[in-house]
Amino acid sequence: MADKVIWTKNGDISGVEMQGYTIFKGVPYAKPPVGDLRWKAPQKLEPWEGVYRAEQFGTTFDQNRPEEGSFYYKEFYWNPDYITPLSEDSLYLNIWVPAGITEKVPVAFWIHGGAFSGGCGHEMEFDGEAYCKKGVILVTINYRVGPLGFLSHPWLSAENEAGISGNYGILDQIAALNWVYENIGAFGGDPSKITIFGQSAGSMSVQTLVSSPLTRGKISGAILQSAGGYRTGIMKDRSLAEAEKIGEELVELVGAKSLEELRKMPPQKLNEKAGELFMKYITRGGLPELPFAPIIDGYVLTEGYTEVVDRGHTPKIPYMVGLTKNDIGCENGEKNKLYYGCIDWSLKQEETGNEPSYVYYFTRQLPGDDKGAFHSAELWYMFGTLDRCWRPLEERDYSLSEEMVAYWTNFIKYGNPNGEEPDKWQPCSRDNQYIKEFC
Repeated sequence: MADKVIWTKNGDISGVEMQGYTIFKGVPYAKPPVGDLRWKAPQKLEPWEGVYRAEQFGTTFDQNRPEEGSFYYKEFYWNPDYITPLSEDSLYLNIWVPAGITEKVPVAFWIHGGAFSGGCGHEMEFDGEAYCKKGVILVTINYRVGPLGFLSHPWLSAENEAGISGNYGILDQIAALNWVYENIGAFGGDPSKITIFGQSAGSMSVQTLVSSPLTRGKISGAILQSAGGYRTGIMKDRSLAEAEKIGEELVELVGAKSLEELRKMPPQKLNEKAGELFMKYITRGGLPELPFAPIIDGYVLTEGYTEVVDRGHTPKIPYMVGLTKNDIGCENGEKNKLYYGCIDWSLKQEETGNEPSYVYYFTRQLPGDDKGAFHSAELWYMFGTLDRCWRPLEERDYSLSEEMVAYWTNFIKYGNPNGEEPDKWQPCSRDNQYIKEFC
């Protein structure tokens, strides 16, 4: 039944009332980045007339989806109920709002992963029901991925008044954050209590947003899952010039002779050739390198990822950071740069005048196969969506999920995963390098 109507700065929106919460699906936050707006910063929406019925998840941004039979297809993509058509017109977000709000509640702003080349905000492992039960609004977003979200090229830089290109997907995330900051109060959310969080490329996005001067004053906390940290080897300080060379490789592969021709090229062709580049870069050895990812452009990012931490320029807000046992580069359970980079992030925050961060290590070996605590394994647990998982889960898995949902929502509400309970989870400091294990 779609009868919950909210006023926003763009117009009225109706959501779908569920038991204990209302969900607003597929809410547009920027103009469709199509035609001449391909490879342009996101543009503000024009107000609409009437009531926008936010009853269906939006399209998924054009990408190469996991192949049927692959590991991640089996894990997260097998259910057609959560699959929507691919389109460049997909700058939409989703909002889960607890029922019966009598005061402003904190907001969780989720950024999906997918190597900056795939994924969306309504994947089957994401849901806001468990967060609503804890008194938290959940927002999930779509943003441009792959070459359509991160292409740099001299043609694009030449047409930009600042002489830059790339980072379009990050600009989408910032536009979505701005939309939430400006409108979430109408849903009962507190714009001064927005915690951003993400996993994998979503975690890299979170680190990018807290490193950017464009988000100052709009983030109250941040959670970095399986990619963020200090000197992890994953966050690359790629310059515009380096990114333009990668862009030139793609343009050569697709055979475009002009920017006009490139803008008219079907997304499928761009993604197909980008997939070839992806495999070239990802298999270079060591930790993965992504051909299409955020860059240091002097606008979205004015400092490198290490530099901004060393100088203490990240916001003085609470942070949670962690990884899984069989994560990127540590598939055999060995502790690597990503593991120690989470600890070092916390110690550097403390060293530069912030409070030390909360560090976790997810080690539960998921039943059903031999992949262990694989990269992304914690998502089922911290979103409370185990009932959607194909695996033969045990009672201990549901108990672990309840524990993690409580810690995540406490952090979002209080800036402290313990909430108002005794300090079971201590921050990771010089004097006490505490790491919370989820097993």
